[in-house]
Amino acid sequence: MDFLRPASWEEALAAKAEHPSAVPIAGGTDVMVEINFDHRRPEYLLDLNRVADLYEWETGEDTVRLGASVPYTKIMENLRSELPGLALASHTVASPQIRNRGGVGGNLGTASPAGDAHPALLAAGAEVEAESVRGSRRIPIDDFYTGVKRNALAPDELIRAVHIKKADGPQQYSKVGTRNAMVIAVCAFGLALHPGTRTVRTGIGSAAPTPVRATVAEDFLNAALEEGGFWDNGKIITPSVAKEFAGLCAAACNPIDDVRGTASYRRHAVGVMARRTLTWTWESYRGARRTSEGAA
Repeated sequence: MDFLRPASWEEALAAKAEHPSAVPIAGGTDVMVEINFDHRRPEYLLDLNRVADLYEWETGEDTVRLGASVPYTKIMENLRSELPGLALASHTVASPQIRNRGGVGGNLGTASPAGDAHPALLAAGAEVEAESVRGSRRIPIDDFYTGVKRNALAPDELIRAVHIKKADGPQQYSKVGTRNAMVIAVCAFGLALHPGTRTVRTGIGSAAPTPVRATVAEDFLNAALEEGGFWDNGKIITPSVAKEFAGLCAAACNPIDDVRGTASYRRHAVGVMARRTLTWTWESYRGARRTSEGAA
């Protein structure tokens, strides 16, 4: 196994073009586990730790451009207001040591359905900035996951950044594990309210071959909120609506039985998390409305 160590982004792209099979490594929190357990033995490792701009982020008027290697700790400390769902997801990642090393780019590159960042990225409607010596492109997060631990990157492409819309409404994230830390998700759920477009987006992790959205549940809830005038009147969402939404989210799953949990438990847990996160986010939205109306 050869070790490639570019000093710049341009050198990294050139190395990836010359060695398309090279496996990128930055935090190493996924790749090194696979190597240490002899589950993977790549011909080349492409070390991106010296590429400084991968550790930077930019906050624009509407979006955040998050470098692929920005550690989860930095997201928690600096982007809680702009990216609340991703900040909450970052809190659930492993241990402080791993949160100091790992980043969203590694989650996306590995594309494991259990990756902690995926539900939050799906709910927020992120775009992945991929680049090669041939040029750069943005891949909508809905099109990024193509199979079990497979993604839409071409062999010569690297993930440079993730573009995420700044939250214009409450966001939530929930994760079920066999313990409270250092655990792979049994299942996870992310939800984001987008009052500007009067829409709701979801993200489900570790309950299907890939991270997925519960699009039928979203369509149902979007219609129910609009027909009931909930965005304008700020009323409590009725239990029947919350129950139907939860059931449709559970139905969006296609889980397996494994050592962490059964398929039936995963479906049940996703439904419970969907109902709870909807309640939490909607109460936050109602509270913000009351505060705004009081100030007016």
